Amino acid sequence: MSLITYRDVRPWASAIREKVTTRVMPPWHADRQYGSFRNDLSLTQREIDTIAAWVAAGAGEGNPSDLPAVPKFPVGWQIGTPDQVFQMQADYQIPVSGTIDYQYFEVPTNFTEDRWMQAGEVRAGDRAHVHHIIVYVREPEPSKRPNVVAVRPVLPAGQGPAPAPVRTPGTVAPARSAAPGGGDAMLVNWAVGEDAPVYLPGTAKRIPAGSTLIFQVHYTTNGKPGVDRSRIGLIFAKEPPRQEIRTGIIANPLFAIPAGAANHEVEAEASFTDDVRIWTMHPHMHLRGKDMTYTAIYPDGRKEIVLQVPKFDFGWQTDYWPAEPLTLPKGSKLHVRAHFDNSPANRSNPDPSKVVRWGDQTWEEMMIGFFTYTVEGQPVQRSSR
Repeated sequence: MSLITYRDVRPWASAIREKVTTRVMPPWHADRQYGSFRNDLSLTQREIDTIAAWVAAGAGEGNPSDLPAVPKFPVGWQIGTPDQVFQMQADYQIPVSGTIDYQYFEVPTNFTEDRWMQAGEVRAGDRAHVHHIIVYVREPEPSKRPNVVAVRPVLPAGQGPAPAPVRTPGTVAPARSAAPGGGDAMLVNWAVGEDAPVYLPGTAKRIPAGSTLIFQVHYTTNGKPGVDRSRIGLIFAKEPPRQEIRTGIIANPLFAIPAGAANHEVEAEASFTDDVRIWTMHPHMHLRGKDMTYTAIYPDGRKEIVLQVPKFDFGWQTDYWPAEPLTLPKGSKLHVRAHFDNSPANRSNPDPSKVVRWGDQTWEEMMIGFFTYTVEGQPVQRSSR
């Protein structure tokens, strides 16, 4: 549905006022008390008041000569024309019903030298059946980059962990394991509501020579058969960057959300053994996800909330880009706290009578705080091939 012209908008004026004044639209879920973000879609209070007053006054058209130019929206690839496109090598046939385990598809790059991704966009071939896609990089040899991030789940005092999940969060299936470190192997992901990453000049993600791309695809059945052949488009940096962007994962898979629990808390944190800069943060939960907070804990003990999403919405998977990268000195921690609503009051809850644990499917749960980062002063790694 288009909302470009006055004729488009006028019948929806009252509905627009309701959604705007309640801050349902535009979709932005970060609490404005904590940090500022360069991709902030929210309206100022003055803008909201202007829309409300316009509707209250009868939603008149005004002078057409005062209209701004019609925005130009990208057609096709949102990142622009890719330098190279990689596609699953064969169609995947999606059945009418049943549960489908995560599927993994290998696509060789045939790169003879390292390439640096400045922007990347995943495009699902069958959006009616694709829940999400993560494209990983499987390096031809183990990475030699120093690991500066240590992640641990935070368990309540005196409480043992729930049964461990089959797979470690952020890794691909054991038989198709990507580079050690899980998150370091992630290249680009896609889910509903998520924008394609475009990194600032001087920063990029590395795809080593000889790498293979691994498409992890989560399909859901909907009563109709489907066919998928998803792809990824890449734009390369014109020269090697000054800093390599990496993806980190702060996760706690060792939880059990009691049946009927309305505010179950799950925590995890990452510790840094070098100075880092945080470029993006991305909360991820499923249908019982309620809220998530990222807190920086500095070496002197000072704490700072750097992102709070008080009303998590599974339908809008958002990367939050701080207006200025967050600098964390060596010895800092990034703590993530999430709450889950497994009560009947949660209208999205598939079944409030069940205990819920970590799992791949939407009716199960995950607790992941993704983030991207660079390591200050660390030289950019290059392949020895």
